[in-house]
Amino acid sequence: MCRTCGCGDTEGVHVYEPSETEHEHPHPHAHANMHTHTVALDVPVLAKNDELAARNRERLRSRGAFAVNLMSSPGSGKTTLLERTIRALPAAGPICVVEGDQETPLDAERIRATGCRAVQVNTGAGCHLDAAMFAEALRRLDPPAHALVLAENVGNLVCPALFDLGEQARVVIASVTEGADKPLKYPYMFQSADLLILNKIDLLPYVDFDVARFAEHAREVNPRVEILQVSATRGDGIDAWTDWLRTRHAELAPIPPRG
Repeated sequence: MCRTCGCGDTEGVHVYEPSETEHEHPHPHAHANMHTHTVALDVPVLAKNDELAARNRERLRSRGAFAVNLMSSPGSGKTTLLERTIRALPAAGPICVVEGDQETPLDAERIRATGCRAVQVNTGAGCHLDAAMFAEALRRLDPPAHALVLAENVGNLVCPALFDLGEQARVVIASVTEGADKPLKYPYMFQSADLLILNKIDLLPYVDFDVARFAEHAREVNPRVEILQVSATRGDGIDAWTDWLRTRHAELAPIPPRG
């Protein structure tokens, strides 16, 4: 559980909007964080994170906002899916995005190009977002009432599953360019999912990927999980995905009554 990866080192964490300059938020070079040390991530650390996550969740609930934690391995197509999602929901209400990466503002810049508000969280040596980073991102975004807040976590199938951000739903994204045995290899990630999206289905004719076996493995570790097949580049399955977002938002984060 993150004992040697450096997740406890917050020195390199920066939360900012891509329009802010490097001078305002300098980024350490990669070699600056490549020292070796051990971080004890145990129950007190997770308990502190969970306490802050609960406050984040209550803040969102009080505004009728709905936050989704998007998790996957690197290269699954999370950012492309976000771009497609934002364009498919123009009349669904305000959308805010939190982008998590170890370095660069590239993904947040892509999201901002759609006209959507986004902040970038660069985690430095850290391999996941946590509740404190998400709290700072929410402070900067200040999501309005009934907003949809989409958090793209750092690409990693292990640590992000351990850290509650304060989201109301978790979505795990896999792709057909990965192995169909991923759910068995990374069970905690797939166990934590409310929804599993299988992306890049447009590539099925060109890769050796068994969709039925993938679904069987996913339900072996998480019998309740719902699975959607999507092509973020071509648009297949996007309607089912946006319908899921609308339905879950209405169920889990209704607008609170006035007065």
